[in-house]
Amino acid sequence: MSLALGCIADDYTGASDLANTLTRAGLRTVQTIGVPGPDLDLPGIDAVVVSLKSRSIPADQAVARAREADAWLRARGAGHVLFKVCSTFDSTDAGNIGPVTDALRADAGATIALVTPAFPETGRTVFQGHLFVGAVPLHESPLKDHPLNPMRDSNLVRVLARQSRHPVGLVDLATVAKGPASVRARLDALAAEGKGAAIADAVFDADLAVLGAACLSDPVSTGASGLGLGLAQALVASGRVQAASAAEGLGAPVGGPAACLAGSCSQATLGQIAMAEAVMPVRRLDPERLLAGPEEAQDALAWAAERIGSGPVLIASSASPEAVTVLQARHGREAAGHAIEAALAGIAEGLVARGVRRLVVAGGETSGAVVDALGLTAFRVGPEIAPGVPVLGTVRGDMRLALKSGNFGGPTFFSDALALMQ
Repeated sequence: MSLALGCIADDYTGASDLANTLTRAGLRTVQTIGVPGPDLDLPGIDAVVVSLKSRSIPADQAVARAREADAWLRARGAGHVLFKVCSTFDSTDAGNIGPVTDALRADAGATIALVTPAFPETGRTVFQGHLFVGAVPLHESPLKDHPLNPMRDSNLVRVLARQSRHPVGLVDLATVAKGPASVRARLDALAAEGKGAAIADAVFDADLAVLGAACLSDPVSTGASGLGLGLAQALVASGRVQAASAAEGLGAPVGGPAACLAGSCSQATLGQIAMAEAVMPVRRLDPERLLAGPEEAQDALAWAAERIGSGPVLIASSASPEAVTVLQARHGREAAGHAIEAALAGIAEGLVARGVRRLVVAGGETSGAVVDALGLTAFRVGPEIAPGVPVLGTVRGDMRLALKSGNFGGPTFFSDALALMQ
């Protein structure tokens, strides 16, 4: 296996988003869970997305995991590695975007890394280094309220500089509009000034193609799935990859019971849960009881076991931002988050033990905990449920999953996902 593109994602739903984007662009793509073993054989694959659960862990641990993934990808021929981050760039002043980018750049011997979370298709744009969600700056949008990594500054040059060992520059939209050669010249000039990274503006879909073409010759870049799209387009345009007409099939339907789990507290997921109540049984977990002991999770699992024979069910720990703030104040931000993730992961294990073979999970941290608990290692990428969210099939062919970032999908996402997960 010689890869045209290697990718490292800092959470599992972001990895699914990127794998979906690369597949749509014509790259034959596999998503792995963690760094694969040396014996993983994936012939005929153009890109591998290594999924890590590293967005909210200590920076030194995130760096170590990313470097391990990078070494695995480079050993399999990847000349360019994209460090995939969330399109809201959520990262505290301690990391982890800056430290991981610094480490991957140093390991690759690169002078500078292009960085952008822009993905106009999903409403994320960058102008003059500022990240916008739709028409408003990130810090004025509801997405500023990530429960672990809240974002209060939309100036990404400033945000990244606080995390990085080297100064950060800007590739502005006027430069991007002039094409790949202009961007390349700007990156080289910034590197000569001692800049270690450069935030790149992108307002239109065409800007992503320019950025991808400009940085493909570099060994490393950092960005959201939009930059992955630009890199994939550059690979196809260069002739290095023969675009696949469609993603490989997922194989025979798996059938069996289906269930949904929701841990995200985003407004989108809260609305999706409300819509789901009209079409399937929904059990809303009591976060205080979840933190108090195993009884709440056990009760929820028993509730689901009585119903999954008749159709899908949804179990949700999701709550309003106000309720989350109260819970975190009482128990601590990290302790509360980890306890809820662990409870949902345990519920997922119990559901699978009871025959569930189709599982929809909402929330990046929740998805990571669930996949880890189930011991899943790699997925084939199937049809798109919603922008950024594909159906995933286990390599062994016995399960279908959808791993959704909290803010992704339309109001009927849970029903839409189940309809495609046969």
